[in-house]
Amino acid sequence: MSGTHVNGDVLTAHQDLHSEQGALRGEHPGRSRNPVIKVADLAWLEFEKPDLDRAEVFARDFGFGVAARTESELWLRGTFAGSPCMVIRRGRTSRFIGPAFRAAERADLDRLARATGRDVRDADVPGGGKGVDLLDPSGFPVRVVHCGEQLPALPEQRPLPLNFGTDHRRTNATQRPPREPSRIQRLGHLVLETRVFGRALDWYLDTLGMIVSDFLFLDGQRGRGPTMAFIRCDLGSVPADHHTLAMHLGPGTGYVHSAYQVTDLDSIAAGGEYLKERGYKRSWGIGRHIQGSQLFDYWRDPDHFMLEHFSDGDLFSCDVEPGWAPMSTSGLAQWGPPATRDFLGASPSPQRLRDVVEALRGDNEMDPARLFGLLKAANS
Repeated sequence: MSGTHVNGDVLTAHQDLHSEQGALRGEHPGRSRNPVIKVADLAWLEFEKPDLDRAEVFARDFGFGVAARTESELWLRGTFAGSPCMVIRRGRTSRFIGPAFRAAERADLDRLARATGRDVRDADVPGGGKGVDLLDPSGFPVRVVHCGEQLPALPEQRPLPLNFGTDHRRTNATQRPPREPSRIQRLGHLVLETRVFGRALDWYLDTLGMIVSDFLFLDGQRGRGPTMAFIRCDLGSVPADHHTLAMHLGPGTGYVHSAYQVTDLDSIAAGGEYLKERGYKRSWGIGRHIQGSQLFDYWRDPDHFMLEHFSDGDLFSCDVEPGWAPMSTSGLAQWGPPATRDFLGASPSPQRLRDVVEALRGDNEMDPARLFGLLKAANS
């Protein structure tokens, strides 16, 4: 087991680092022995919406910049240099299409294309680039791209100087964070629900070289394997976000939420007040997560998609092993208000009931025991 030496002792990944429990013998290792490639990050997310004007108004209120706009496409960006973090194309209905991941090198696209029988094609992105289009086991289109021209950095929302005890960094000055949108810095992570959790997990590890930071399992069902995974990019000794992708088993297949980094807690809070004043609906927050440790605040856009402002997330290098913890609502946050039914997706709806019936009848990983375990976790 890997670990860090502290005062001559070995501190394992599960002794005060990020999880009380590690894997048991024979459990999922959380990584592939020989992945096809190792993606470097999420590049952007792709959506379709019928009203691009309304989408742009929310995007600006949430804190995105506009990288490009046409009659049929809206490209959104953060302040960091790099690629855009979202594209919204005009469509008849509002729906999530899929993620695009960034290849570390152009040659990775050729390697991926050979291994999957796909072609390397031009990527429709401002500045140009190349990409390989794939389909994951859940049915989501997944693109792996290598972009040409990078967007330049934009001015940042500066963090406020804070006084700590006797460490006085601010004197003869007051704190007055402006009531303005939280300025998005970058796309952080995507969360998906799937009926084929095990197959989807292995696909992302084997094909894209991602590795697991934390597994969650259902109470009394650990022997059946995990039901949620927080997955990061493998950048070797370079620390990466605790999770770039998270997936959990459920009766549906679809987008849960996406998360966007902002400067600090004041940016989250002041930006939240700005959104509230404009009539948007907070889904859950403000609080601090356990897995990943992020400060969080969740909102719904006019098309009911959930988006998160976050800051101060964990960063892990490749030698940190997966943690294991029971899945529960109370385990979602260290502090903050109780998780809402809206955030949990626990409010019954005709579509949710159809999802449950289809999942229990279909060829997937959902069965009555798993369903009851998920319901128990949502109420624990």
